[in-house]
This record gives sequence, structure tokens and C-alpha cells, in this order.
Amino acid sequence: MANQQIIKKIALDTLNLESKSISDLSKVIDSNFCEIINTLKACNGKIVLTGIGKSAIIGMKISATLNSTGSKSIFLHLGDALHGDIGVIGNDDIVICISKSGESNEIESLSNHLKNEGIKLIGISCIKDSLLDKSSDMFIHTEIEREACHNNLAPTTSSSCHLAIGDAIAMTLQKIKGFSPSDFSVYHPSGNLGKKLSLKLNYLVDKNRMPTVSLSSTFFEIIDEISSNMYGATAVIDSDKIIGIITDGDIRRIIEKKHNIDRVLASDLMNKNPKVLSEETLAFHALGVMKKNNISQVLVTDPNNTYIGIVHILDIIKQGINDE
Repeated sequence: MANQQIIKKIALDTLNLESKSISDLSKVIDSNFCEIINTLKACNGKIVLTGIGKSAIIGMKISATLNSTGSKSIFLHLGDALHGDIGVIGNDDIVICISKSGESNEIESLSNHLKNEGIKLIGISCIKDSLLDKSSDMFIHTEIEREACHNNLAPTTSSSCHLAIGDAIAMTLQKIKGFSPSDFSVYHPSGNLGKKLSLKLNYLVDKNRMPTVSLSSTFFEIIDEISSNMYGATAVIDSDKIIGIITDGDIRRIIEKKHNIDRVLASDLMNKNPKVLSEETLAFHALGVMKKNNISQVLVTDPNNTYIGIVHILDIIKQGINDE
């Protein structure tokens, strides 16, 4: 069994080396990088990521990040591109080729094809003055001290740096394009993330189940209304307007005080400052309101400020939305 101190040292050395190398990339965020960003922003076609081996895997991830943050992108394996698939690259596209060494027959074939077609090539490599550097219209030099691999062979530090520079490109494009959370939800319509960014209270509120009492409703009428609708609360309505809320907690507190409950009315029990939200409110915002105010329900209104029902905190959590 390996010594724990040795295990920890190897792991920490790896993290320290890779984090330093990523931090050192700040020197490539210069006028050349800005030109690359502006070129990609102006792209009328797709941003095509390509590479071989570990670089292909990194390119696939960068392409996915670009797609989800507002920049149209595809991944094309460099080997596949040169065996029949290169036709997927259009004249309005821009190609980003990732390679640790920047040297391969595939890079030479790709660059020759792109030059013949007048398609821009952006290279990302750890080696300056490599074939990829010389063949590219624009180039990012991701210099590293060494790989984290103790043999200095397996792409580790280089892969981390390429992924980081890809994130820097994607996040910069996202920001300068003004890509908003609502735009993000269009690209993520499903899953918990999609729900968090798009699910509104109008989807959760049951307009056929609207617990309601008046100011003069008796204690037992209030209990019946709360129990039959199973929200743990009821709205207090007067002249078609919300004027308060009564929860099961209010019921318990009045019982504990041993009041003469036969004479208790809704006007005696209600909280006059209920949390009322529009049906257009995002569910995750509503959840934040409930957690901030330590409540379990919000009253919901339509665009005319008419009461249409209650949404309980569990209605939101059941949708997989569990934090602000």
C-alpha cells in the first residue's frame, strides 16, 4: 500500500503545476487574443473545433461550451475531416485547431485545404514556430513548463491549459455578445438547469384549487379551507383583492394560546403582509423568496393582479429546483 504522504505530494504537485501553468496563460491575453475574439464574434458561420487524440477531447468540450453560451459550433475530428468529412466546413466558418506539438501530417493537409478555400484557421499549441503556428491566420501559444505526467509524456498540463484558454474564449464571447440567462434557457430547455431558467409559477399553480376565506370566516371554516386544499394556507380575500394569508402555523399558535376559538375570525388570524408573486415569476426566484422569509407558500396573481392560487415550496422542489 502506497504511503499517504507520497500520494498527497504527487497529487498536490500535479495541481500546483497545472494551476501555475493556467495562471501563466494571462500573458497571452493580449491584442492578439482580442483580435481573435473579434474575429470569432464576427463569424457568420460555425466555429469548428478540431484536433487528434487528447486535443480532440478538449476540442469537443470547448465546442460544447461555445454552443451552450451562444456561439454556434461543431466538433470535427481531424482524422475524420481528412477522410471525407471536411466538407462540413463552410466558407463562412472559422476553424480552431488544437495540438500540443503543432506538428502532424494532418495539420499540414488541413491548413492547405483551408487556405485553398479561403477559410480562417486559428491554431492553439504549446509550441511556438510549429507547423500549426506558421500555417494559422491567428495563433495562441499555450507555453507550459512540463506535463504533470512524471514521464513528461501524457498530455496533462497541456490539456488543462487548452481547456482553460477555450473557456476564456467562450466566456469572453458570451459576455460581449450579451448572452443572458434567458438566452441560456433556450439552449437548455430540459433538465434541472433548464427548469431553473425557464419554469414559471403559472406552470405550478393549480387554478382549480384556490383556498380562499373572507374576513368574517370562522375559525372552523378556515381550518376546513386549509385542510381541503392541502397547501397549509389560505388567502384572505376582500372585494376580490388579497388582503392577507392564514397558515397552519397561525392556527397552531392561536390554539396554543387557548383563545376562545369559537369567536376567532379570519380578520383576527391573518398576516396582513403576505408574499404575493406574479404567475410570470420564475420558480427559482419564488423559492428564494420563500427561503429568505422562512415561509412555505406564496400567493400567486395573474397580470391583472387577480388571485389565482398558491404555490407551495414543495411544488418547486419536486421539479428539481432546490436553490437560488
